[in-house]
Amino acid sequence: MASSYANNSIFLLLCLCLTFSTIAFGGNFNTDFNILFGDKRANIQDGGNCMTLTMDKYSGSGIGTKNEYLFGRFDMQIKLVPGNSAGTVTAYYLSSQGPHHDEIDMEFLGNLSGDPYILSTNLYANGNGGREVQFYLWFDPTKDFHIYSIDWNPQRIIILVDNIPIRVIHNRQNTGVAFPTRQPMKLYTTLWNGDSWATRGGQVKIDWSKAPFTAGFRNFNANACILSPSNNCLGFNDGENKGLTGETRKKLKEIYTKLIVYDYCRDFIRFAHGLPYECHNRLTDHPDEY
Repeated sequence: MASSYANNSIFLLLCLCLTFSTIAFGGNFNTDFNILFGDKRANIQDGGNCMTLTMDKYSGSGIGTKNEYLFGRFDMQIKLVPGNSAGTVTAYYLSSQGPHHDEIDMEFLGNLSGDPYILSTNLYANGNGGREVQFYLWFDPTKDFHIYSIDWNPQRIIILVDNIPIRVIHNRQNTGVAFPTRQPMKLYTTLWNGDSWATRGGQVKIDWSKAPFTAGFRNFNANACILSPSNNCLGFNDGENKGLTGETRKKLKEIYTKLIVYDYCRDFIRFAHGLPYECHNRLTDHPDEY
């Protein structure tokens, strides 16, 4: 009896270990990321707990995770390029590979000194994007570190700033709207030259006399599922309304009312022949979804 109990206990422990081996907690820039471009312009410090990305006139810089994830919450503290950052783009995003890729974007568009940054969010599913919603932030993101988060599960995506949701995208695949549920994605953060479009539609270019441009990153955390033969991740971080309380919905609506710069679902010039289907659904049945 004792031997059987011990064997069962060992088996259960082994199963638990196999299960949890597919889940990533915490994060370290040294062990969990690869430098993608920019060489020493991606400068990992403090034993992998913090990092800076730098751009000069020769190159930007960027890193990406070694693991691919299918669902989870990803947090990063970021301090953006100060001063005249016009034309620079600091990006924090999830993306899969290939022509039919999925992607969840947060891009910080630099501006002239004294003018506010714009946070541009977007979603690609099965290679189709064009779902931009852009925001002003309610603080100066160059003065201190702030938490930027992507919370992704099979039912919905929430984009958060300092744990305050600014955008929710629900899964509407049942109505023919593509949503990322099948392709694992890596997490990337990059700093690059976007002056062909980033600031005032490309009218303001980078002032290279202000270079180098540097953004800071620290305390990366991923509570996320790593796809494996023993775990399809479909139940991970589950729930359409997870993270959406009455209070968070109220804050979401306040931000949408006061801080929206651009919303593709309100672009009647771009979509002169009719808004995308999900926009009709969103603005009527789901007013909390932005």
